[in-house]
Amino acid sequence: MSRAGSAGRALALSTGAVVAAGAAAFAWGSLVERRMFTLREVDVPVLAPGSDPIKVLHLSDLHMAPWQRDKQEWVRGLAGLKPDLVVNTGDNLGHADGIPGIEYALEAFRGIPGIFVNGSNDYFGPILKNPLKYFGAPSLLRTAMHEKLDIDGLHAVFADLGWVDLNNAAGALDLNGTHLELFGVDDPHIRRDRLDLITRAIDDLRASDPLSEEHWPDPEEASEPRPTLTIGVAHAPYQRVLNSFVNHGAQLILAGHTHGGQVCVPRFGALVTNCDIPRQQVKGLSLWDSGLHSAYLNVSAGLGTSIYAPVRFACPPEATLLTLTAA
Repeated sequence: MSRAGSAGRALALSTGAVVAAGAAAFAWGSLVERRMFTLREVDVPVLAPGSDPIKVLHLSDLHMAPWQRDKQEWVRGLAGLKPDLVVNTGDNLGHADGIPGIEYALEAFRGIPGIFVNGSNDYFGPILKNPLKYFGAPSLLRTAMHEKLDIDGLHAVFADLGWVDLNNAAGALDLNGTHLELFGVDDPHIRRDRLDLITRAIDDLRASDPLSEEHWPDPEEASEPRPTLTIGVAHAPYQRVLNSFVNHGAQLILAGHTHGGQVCVPRFGALVTNCDIPRQQVKGLSLWDSGLHSAYLNVSAGLGTSIYAPVRFACPPEATLLTLTAA
């Protein structure tokens, strides 16, 4: 065989191997890994000294479609963890008929306090997109091209569970002896966040709290301040939001949206983030610094994908159980 023939054969074999490897990776990511629901557990030393632990279950990006019964059952099973608080950071819906699946999955958490914010896929249904565009910039939402979803129906499910709506709002809970100050924004990815409202919302929250320091008539007569933790919640972890949250006193921030990159390279990580967060913070627990202050940041890789991009690679779907402990 000639030298040219040998080179051609080697090239053909190499090309075939690459194609076969790509096909195997796609099959794994679309048929196996995207259904490998995983619980990530992490301790966060953020409470006041001597405080009792608080278990927080962080759910995000379920992108629920009516036929995804395995996902619904897996989420229901998480109620067995007996969390003290459920935090839902949006993108619950992946189909116009996704609400019954969300309602079924979350019914198991009835009686457990919860908070939530919206993601874009709570307002609008998914469409087919060119995945290469994610390498250029965060995806754009052209609302005229997307089917409107029943966000009022979704909110009714959360309201029936007694969960607190933190879309451009603030709220408070007392858990295990710690007072939680909570605030959040509507989805920054579609510019529904109103950071200008957060300061007033927090001020109003504290002004209406009879145990707030603002109501102590004389500091010398006041008892020891009660343990307080401030938590910020958003769907998409854009830097402008994270910086604002830290500057508003958040000690812990929870977000989703990124899918952890969804398709990752082993030992390298995510290729894209679909927002402006640094790639190394696309999922998991890290510290977010703004000026002289910092907060713990947990970005969930989420439990679903768009029905038009049903694949995950080196990035299994996840929920997170954060055990908040004394610093």
